[in-house]
Amino acid sequence: MVAMRSPATARSQPVPSRRRGPVLEQAILEAALEQLSTVGWNGLTMEGVAAGARTGKAAVYRRWPSKEDLVVEALRSGLPSFEQAPDRGSVRDDLYELCLRMRDVMFSRPGCALRSVLHECDSVTAERFHEVIVSGVIEPSAQLFRQVVRRGIERGEARADAMDDMVRDVIPAILMYRAKVCGSEWTDVDIAEMIDRVMVPLLRPAAG
Repeated sequence: MVAMRSPATARSQPVPSRRRGPVLEQAILEAALEQLSTVGWNGLTMEGVAAGARTGKAAVYRRWPSKEDLVVEALRSGLPSFEQAPDRGSVRDDLYELCLRMRDVMFSRPGCALRSVLHECDSVTAERFHEVIVSGVIEPSAQLFRQVVRRGIERGEARADAMDDMVRDVIPAILMYRAKVCGSEWTDVDIAEMIDRVMVPLLRPAAG
């Protein structure tokens, strides 16, 4: 025989509280990042995001009237902040540590979400995300690279004109090419070889 609960016992059971405000908004943004990193830009739907956040579709549309608006905010809030440039005593070791950080960002959930946008969006739609990419990824990583190279120049490890933008673009270009075109991940050994065989010779001062 099943025991009947008294009214007092029934009333004592916790009732899930309804999420509102920033808590609900954060859940929606995290659900958007999850969808981007799993089903990609083309597979992401406002309905799917609402289901992932365990809320109604209307709650999503009230805050972000379009898929593009939602994804811009999700990327802006989800991309990790770049910390101060590493300082391990040599330009080689600093670049190695910086590349490890860049790789971790690329393969984090926000990084996978960003790559799905870059890979799948047409040129018109991609323009919506240009500011997020520049302010959230390109400018911070470029600033860290400049800090590392500037210290290398001061120590005599890097040539004086190594702050050139073309030199700065070598690392992200190789990382993105291998990830996007070749579909391969970067091991620690791969990164060390790139630094030793490409960047160190490129930065080395000319023999006097």
